[in-house]
Amino acid sequence: MGSFAAMLRVDELLRLEVFAKLPPSRLEWVCGRVRPVVLCAGETLVKEGDPPRGFFILAEGKLGIWRQSDGVEMPIGRHEAPGFVGEVPVLTDEPMLVSVRALTDCRVYELPASDFLELIHTCRDVERLIFREVHHRLRGLESFVRTREKMAALGTLSAGLAHELNNPAAALVRVLNNVAPAIVELQRMNLIYGQSNPDPKHSEQWLQVRDVGYEAIAHPTEDASVRDDLEEQLLAWLEDYGVEDAWKVAGPLALGRVTPETLAVLIEPWRDHPGELRDMGIRWLALSFDVMEMIQSGLRGSRRIFDLVQSMKSYSHVDRGAQQMVDIHEGLEDTLRLLSFRINSGVEVRRYYHHNLSQILAYGSELNQVWTNLIDNALDALEDRGIIELTTGCKGEHLYVQIADNGPGIPADIQSRIFEPFYTTKPVGKGSGLGLDVARRIIENRHQGTIALESQPGRTVFTIRLPLALNHNGG
Repeated sequence: MGSFAAMLRVDELLRLEVFAKLPPSRLEWVCGRVRPVVLCAGETLVKEGDPPRGFFILAEGKLGIWRQSDGVEMPIGRHEAPGFVGEVPVLTDEPMLVSVRALTDCRVYELPASDFLELIHTCRDVERLIFREVHHRLRGLESFVRTREKMAALGTLSAGLAHELNNPAAALVRVLNNVAPAIVELQRMNLIYGQSNPDPKHSEQWLQVRDVGYEAIAHPTEDASVRDDLEEQLLAWLEDYGVEDAWKVAGPLALGRVTPETLAVLIEPWRDHPGELRDMGIRWLALSFDVMEMIQSGLRGSRRIFDLVQSMKSYSHVDRGAQQMVDIHEGLEDTLRLLSFRINSGVEVRRYYHHNLSQILAYGSELNQVWTNLIDNALDALEDRGIIELTTGCKGEHLYVQIADNGPGIPADIQSRIFEPFYTTKPVGKGSGLGLDVARRIIENRHQGTIALESQPGRTVFTIRLPLALNHNGG
């Protein structure tokens, strides 16, 4: 960043509408108070998060505006000479909301914050034009960040949905890859058995054991330790009988609750058979159980995929009108399912739901955005360990939803500000400061409800109250 430039001229100031009605003495005063700053293309004037410095007058060149979003710097606009930047942080005494960088070589003049404040306080026309421009810029920034907030939320849910779909989809692929050769092998065994002049009563014994095993696999009841003990007993018996790769056979037979005693009875007619029949029945039974377990695994995967897709449709209220009768518990559960990739074993979710909570006429997908913001914030506060409590109930003409966590709490000195647009306690680029503002607008403006916070170390509670009868169309 250079430091040498020509002095700012009055005619350059007059190119800006904001200074057009200043008397000559004030114009000369501004020119005498500014500090020239020369920027080469690519150099940064101010960074997002920096403390307020001053009011910058762009006399020559182009400046680009950037803002951090999820760790990525996003361009959101530009200013061409003549122009100005830096008024918002000076007026609010807040850190810079954006970064400003030279797109070309620029000639900039910095008016100290104290002088800028003196100027607008003593000149009504300047004050009015500055605040009009502030309003315009903040609306543009807010629109950009709200869009990014929605896209980020969609990205989070999409990533979570992809993560949750991966395991059941992979299970289905494994089933489809393995079940076909298993069925071919079963057909071969059946053909060989059919050519051996089987005894119908003996065949019926095998089929009865298979059917009992199918039922056991479809509706398992015993715990894993019981099954492990049975598998060890089977393995010892199979090895003693001389079954090749007995360890591959013992597991499926244990799933079907087949005992060594049952096998001993079934193979008795073939114990001294010199060919494949000596142990083919055992392998046929194990392979039948393997196929049944594959099918059950595929069904579980399919149900999981179906449930996730239904949750996403319900969450977004696809194919429904803007307003509809909404089940609050259904929305909370859909949100939890779609955020389940973030809820690890260290986080416990406790539900205290009113057993007969009324449905309400509401904007369902927007309410789900509120639950997403609040639950996501609670998970951030817990840092992978703690308790989230979801409580619902009715009081008078309202229902209420409470979302609580036992994290460190929100400091008392900032609690009054957390619903302000752009205010965030997260590091630069990690939070837009609009999540809670969006929640407040949805609850208060769209649903004529209220959202309140109570927080102390070890417990933070957001309480949302919604009217049971919503007659207004929202805004």
